[in-house]
Amino acid sequence: MREPVGENALDQAVKRLDRALSQLEQRLAKGGGASGGLFAPGDAKLAAELEQAHAREKDLEAAGAEASAALGRAIAEIKTALAPAQETQEA
Repeated sequence: MREPVGENALDQAVKRLDRALSQLEQRLAKGGGASGGLFAPGDAKLAAELEQAHAREKDLEAAGAEASAALGRAIAEIKTALAPAQETQEA
């Protein structure tokens, strides 16, 4: 399944996590499966995928925060470098 091109990896991960959580909530609302437990034997894969999606979401959030900070620093450096040139042009 392909996600729309305009979305970033974090948005895609959040959507996948939301879908997994919705599936889990539906199973819980139905009484936790035929065996009465939270996960029926075939649902172990779903539980593992949910854990992986949650871990991936945390990784992507951290990477996004790092990228945002790096972009902020780069913008500040560019503004600092351009400031003397703008002052010269204005004078």
